[in-house]
Amino acid sequence: MSARRRLRSMAAVGVAVAALSCAPQAAVSGTASASANGTSHGTLFIVGGGSQPDTLISEFISLAGGPGRAHIAVVPMASGEPEESGRDKAQQLTESGARAFVLLVDRAQAERDSTVHLLDSVTGVWFTGGDQARLTPILSGTPLLAAMKARYRAGAVIGGTSAGAAIMTDSMLTGNQFRDGADTAGYFGDEFPSIARHAIEVVPGLGFLSGAIVDQHFVRRERVNRLLSVVLERPSLIGVGIDEGTAIIVRPTGTWDVLGRSAALIFDARRAAISSQGAPLLGASEVRLHLVPSGGRFDPRSGEATLPAR
Repeated sequence: MSARRRLRSMAAVGVAVAALSCAPQAAVSGTASASANGTSHGTLFIVGGGSQPDTLISEFISLAGGPGRAHIAVVPMASGEPEESGRDKAQQLTESGARAFVLLVDRAQAERDSTVHLLDSVTGVWFTGGDQARLTPILSGTPLLAAMKARYRAGAVIGGTSAGAAIMTDSMLTGNQFRDGADTAGYFGDEFPSIARHAIEVVPGLGFLSGAIVDQHFVRRERVNRLLSVVLERPSLIGVGIDEGTAIIVRPTGTWDVLGRSAALIFDARRAAISSQGAPLLGASEVRLHLVPSGGRFDPRSGEATLPAR
């Protein structure tokens, strides 16, 4: 990219930020589907974290209308450095041909009509990574979240990575674990040494996707124990473990396409037999596991996966 074009794209992002500065429950039964608030004409673009290959950036912009037409709001409140995170993502999208601005708000701003109207013409929303527990208290139950869901139902693409992936479903992993001897949930790092009940904290997410729960950095960080524990406790939810640099694309038809560098693991315990609540150890039979690489597809209605032809 030329220095002149880079300066123009950075200026466009800066203007958008400056303009803005002035201005369920834990388990859902049934088949994984789009928004719980009605049939959606939009698309979900759920990325498992890590760096995103150019193919993912291009596909997200294409789903938002394509270069020159895509108008994307970047929502960075999950990040510990939201200004920088939002600016960097908006610049990346702008350099790839979209119009992008940073939507950095607090809870009070998320309640205001003036903030809601910033979404009137957007064709896409992007949630950055960070800590999902920072983001949901700001947006849950607000007019701003309702406006995002309305844009989604109207045909917009809603995307996010890492924490921005976890928030997509009705039920959300926080990263906290319950350990023996601990009275409350706490973050114990990326080690999940057992498959057990009452081990992983699950709270309400933002609810763009019902009947599923998402885990991210999945293969890279070996999070099988975590997601399997959650799915066996909540067998109505399809567990979706998305690896880094990889996306699940939830189409308006309801099918899930995998795109990117790696794969997604899907745990489906909807027809499984699971040990009783009082059993000393958690056990299950007939849990379906699908490893779906890039180019593959999963249909949550039938529970069937299709692998790429080559």
